[in-house]
Amino acid sequence: MQVSYGRALAQNFLGKTANWYKSAILTFLIINPLIFYLDPFFAGWLLVAEFIFTLAMALKCYPLQPGGLLAIEAVLIGMTSPEQVKHELIGNIEVLLLLVFMVAGIYFMKQLLLYVFTKLLIHIKSKSALSLAFCLTAAFLSAFLDALTVIAVVISVAVGFYAIYHKVASGQKGAQSHDYLDDNGLNDGARQDLNDFRAFLRSLLMHAAIGTALGGVCTLVGEPQNLIIGEQAGWHFGEFALRMAPVSIPVFFCGLLTCLLVEKLGWFGYGATLPERVRHIMEEYDRQEDARRTRQDKVNLMVQGLIAVWLIAGLAMHLAAVGLIGLSVIVLATAMTGVTDEHAIGKAFQEALPFTSLLVVFFTVVAVIIDQHLFRPVIDWVLAAKPEDQLALFYIANGLLSMISDNVFVGTVYISEVKAALAEQAISREHFELLAVAINTGTNLPSVATPNGQAAFLFLLTSALAPLLRLSYGRMVWMALPYTLVLSVTGLICVELLLPGMTQQFIEWGWISNAVENVPAAVTP
Repeated sequence: MQVSYGRALAQNFLGKTANWYKSAILTFLIINPLIFYLDPFFAGWLLVAEFIFTLAMALKCYPLQPGGLLAIEAVLIGMTSPEQVKHELIGNIEVLLLLVFMVAGIYFMKQLLLYVFTKLLIHIKSKSALSLAFCLTAAFLSAFLDALTVIAVVISVAVGFYAIYHKVASGQKGAQSHDYLDDNGLNDGARQDLNDFRAFLRSLLMHAAIGTALGGVCTLVGEPQNLIIGEQAGWHFGEFALRMAPVSIPVFFCGLLTCLLVEKLGWFGYGATLPERVRHIMEEYDRQEDARRTRQDKVNLMVQGLIAVWLIAGLAMHLAAVGLIGLSVIVLATAMTGVTDEHAIGKAFQEALPFTSLLVVFFTVVAVIIDQHLFRPVIDWVLAAKPEDQLALFYIANGLLSMISDNVFVGTVYISEVKAALAEQAISREHFELLAVAINTGTNLPSVATPNGQAAFLFLLTSALAPLLRLSYGRMVWMALPYTLVLSVTGLICVELLLPGMTQQFIEWGWISNAVENVPAAVTP
């Protein structure tokens, strides 16, 4: 019996998503124009809350479709304009290029990555040591490379581990094709091991994600907003690192101690160890791979190793935009390993393009925040505070807003405001530099609280790996909570108590200066 057109349309809308979720999205779409007509400011905050809701329900429905509908409606009813959205996209073109090309480039290096990380997994028996290794490696790489690139590497490795175990546990061998999304071939024992393995991989992923924040706050190139803030303050690479050191170094070590503590105590979803049967499978896989590795395979590994050196050197020295370096990785890796088929190359872009589209939707929401001046009350309140209170308030305000919105946008808004205050001589140069540190650390550290706080966290949440590991928005928030508390509180204490005195000490030692020559004008977000 055929259904009516109306019922067919209702069934097609958001596909197999639960009916309550469909009803919620439809309700949002109906009430938003009405509330915008009555109170544009409140409607803007409501849209932000609705978009966060779609992110929180990412395992129910990929956020691109419901979030995209909300964004399209926001443009249609005048909450923002296509020009403002385009302005946001142009301002973030390097992030978009990174996602399109760098993530695909990492796909063609997965053979090398799986080889290296399989050796680590097998030879480091202590879970605490392995967790610390993931956190430290991610922090070091993020200080010189890019957090999204680092997360893309970790995701690629985790998917490889998962697929290896799932294939063997399902009874598949050799070169047989296998769908690791289908658990029907697993017996009860294998299912339990798989659940334990998921918990094990989840914790490693979260340690690595937090590591990108620990390293990203330290250097001029660690996060996009760092570069903007550094340019506005006129700081070079070394001076930026020194300016951040009174905050970044204590926070770094407190973050590592938190990593060890949660693993030892098994709190907040951490502490899961690698099941013995999974370890045996990984060891057997490693032995088989070593035995069947041909000379051609070895050459491929060497070529990928050389490309990895070029990748690190190119990113660390900023020889080109990150995305363009990623494109060079694609060309080199495919040309030198014999991948010339169009369809084989196309598979590399499957992971990145949905998230790239979602990020465009996210920038549309940021455009609404700008056009509706949603952050204006908080900005005015902080700027109106007494100078002696501003350091802590700027840190807190940037942290809270970065949990909700894009930390790059928040950092750009605040550094522009304080730069304007400096130009008007409302604050001194010395106070401006301290505020710049508070803004940078505020946008980088507390933003680990939610996946929408940092692009790397959002990429992890919306990756194909997240549903495999049952890594939901709520679980990410819960697992990040100990880090959020430690990093945020430690950062606040350092900003308030250590930053002014140590900065003055660095000046007296001649390590940094308060020179104002060649400092550019404020940017407009």
